[in-house]
Amino acid sequence: MSYAISDFLQIRTAAPTSFSADGSKISISSNLSGTMQLYRTDPSGGQLVPITSFDEPVSGGYLPMSDRLLIQMDEGGNERSQLYLINDDGSGFEKVVYDPDYIHEAGGVSRDEQTIAYSCNRRNGVDFDIWIHSLKTGDERCVFNMGGYAFASGFSPDARFLSVVRESERNGDNDMYLVDLETDDVIHVTPHDEEASYSAPSWLPDSSAFFFSTDEGREFASIARYDVMDASWKYVIETEWNATCTVDHAGKHLLVNSNVEGYSQFDLYNPKTLKLKHTVPFESKGVALPVFSKDGRYLAYYLISPIEPGDAWLYDTQAKETSRLSISPNPIPPTEFVEPELHRFDSFDGESIPAFLFLPEGSGPHPAVAFIHGGPESQFRPVFFPIIQFLVHSGYAVVAPNVRGSIGYGKRYHHLDDVRKRLDSVKDLAAMHAWLAKRGDIDPKRIALMGGSYGGYMTLAGLAFQPDLWAAGVDTVGISNLVTFLENTSAYRRKVREREYGSLEKDRDFLLEVSPLTHIDKMKAPLFIIHGTNDPRVPVGEATQIHEALTANGIHSELLIYEDEGHGLAKLKNRLDAYPQVAAFLNRVLAP
Repeated sequence: MSYAISDFLQIRTAAPTSFSADGSKISISSNLSGTMQLYRTDPSGGQLVPITSFDEPVSGGYLPMSDRLLIQMDEGGNERSQLYLINDDGSGFEKVVYDPDYIHEAGGVSRDEQTIAYSCNRRNGVDFDIWIHSLKTGDERCVFNMGGYAFASGFSPDARFLSVVRESERNGDNDMYLVDLETDDVIHVTPHDEEASYSAPSWLPDSSAFFFSTDEGREFASIARYDVMDASWKYVIETEWNATCTVDHAGKHLLVNSNVEGYSQFDLYNPKTLKLKHTVPFESKGVALPVFSKDGRYLAYYLISPIEPGDAWLYDTQAKETSRLSISPNPIPPTEFVEPELHRFDSFDGESIPAFLFLPEGSGPHPAVAFIHGGPESQFRPVFFPIIQFLVHSGYAVVAPNVRGSIGYGKRYHHLDDVRKRLDSVKDLAAMHAWLAKRGDIDPKRIALMGGSYGGYMTLAGLAFQPDLWAAGVDTVGISNLVTFLENTSAYRRKVREREYGSLEKDRDFLLEVSPLTHIDKMKAPLFIIHGTNDPRVPVGEATQIHEALTANGIHSELLIYEDEGHGLAKLKNRLDAYPQVAAFLNRVLAP
């Protein structure tokens, strides 16, 4: 049976975000309404009851001691998020921290429910300071103002310490601090010389220590423990791949979440003895995100895979039984979805590049779409993408590479595209094309590039630097000129992005040279562009300037701009408008 692209876009998803204090209710984030809103259900997997019903996407979860939720919401995708409270029956909506000119990122609620922490750039629009806010009196104070991009990452159980993670001036590097809220002293937990990253802490219930993940002194992030009394940390669990960790409030379980070639693995340890208890079974191989009940018995998790659009599941750690919390609407039978094959191909310098390949029915040769992830400090992971499954359903092969610079494969691989190595990642696309051409089941003359954000840059760069390889491109919120991007992106993001791309002060000429717009006269493939007016990361001018330049050169270019969107399409009505046009474009330009 043939399904329309609208059928794929109508597929819904649901993810658990928190348990209520007594464990009788679970908050669920779902796009049932067309945008991500909050719902509640019970551990038996009953009906999803709406909590919020706003036009804009909402995130949040239960407070530790009541049936109220702290939620976060921006306007039109501008990412200037504000903080609110709401009862789980939808009543009692109130502003907590509100100033629409600035960003407010929630950073934890104390277990006594007296205080919330958040980061905000209100001081100068650039630097993020850390504030604590009394839910009882409304009083607040700044407790951390070292400048740069910093975010609060949770209170200790006794509410004495607030942890802060702050990005440094080096790519892939950050620091963790503890703010003593009794003395206002700031403790630097992770002084180090070589580049390293550190996750938010997960505390033991007596506040004596916490676990976290770090890659200091190694390629992949493993699990470490910090002891407050000794003010020191050490590795306690070695992992082969990057891992994160979570401790439940009661301190019964230490969950280690490993990223194994993109797939999630949950291992439960005893936090005291550090002995492995068992591995949590999944219904399908995919990517999962965990949430513990307060007593530690139940583990709710979001599971999404290429053939599972994403729903909430519950694992009983005592009975070792799994049940499904949500069954999201899906008009398409799961048998229509395709699981990818994981491959590796050699690039120009012998570097091994991982790629997920989705193949349609039949022997081909098939037209193909190369789906390039954003970031670049990101990773294509095997999850459900409606547009990918629709393309495969329609007879396209889809290849999703993790080109050099992707995370998940160690620090060395992560840094292979830094600054002056930028075009090495673009060369990986050419090597991918050569690998696909040799297979025999892919038509090398009918391969398009498609990507969002940095993936949009890669799409445009492929068309500019390899014009004879690619038949078309689809660019969503992509960068066309690295100089104008850095000049016009939100001021608070500029320094963080210059760590990866190079600085306007030192690298301007190089940034221009590697910008697709500089090589516009070489571009000849048709291009489809999508952007949001309110995008604070990649300004909409990056879309209009490449569209205008291509049109002036007589190259076919289509541009869609959405006034109520930011960095991507968060609203179903806009996806239902944009992606059928993308599908029609690909059908035209990749026709035999």
